[in-house]
Amino acid sequence: MTDNHDLEARTVAVRALEAEFGELISQFRRLISENAERVSPGMLPGAYKVFTTIVRRESVTLSALAESLMADKGQISRTVRYLEELGFVERTPDPDDGRSSLLSATPLGLERLEAARLPQEKTLLNTLAAWSVDDIRDLTQLLHALASGTTPAAPPSADASA
Repeated sequence: MTDNHDLEARTVAVRALEAEFGELISQFRRLISENAERVSPGMLPGAYKVFTTIVRRESVTLSALAESLMADKGQISRTVRYLEELGFVERTPDPDDGRSSLLSATPLGLERLEAARLPQEKTLLNTLAAWSVDDIRDLTQLLHALASGTTPAAPPSADASA
């Protein structure tokens, strides 16, 4: 009886979580579209995602970029060319493999990205202003565990009370 009740409670909780993720995803899609438009008017969200992945990876080969985004190498190649034309991405020879290039953001690209992200960063900082730093870290740890399919470690705040 208790196992059945636990399963029902877990199912209700997971469905509520799915609903909240749906809302979060909608907000995130809007944010990506707005940021892409601020980086360069007319930029599509997919190009923004490619660009921000290059920024996050600092320097990456086209193959590794396509693999990381789980996307077709040809499509990523066309998107990278577009980003190069905008002056946001540059290629340099790969010192480990003379046949390939490393992609990295240019100073102009980094400057435009920083300016585009600023409004949302302020919004997130304001939204989380009343949260403790420990709560923010705990949420980050829980989201990482969920995304990676692992069981979260006990949050640091729980360790302190033990």
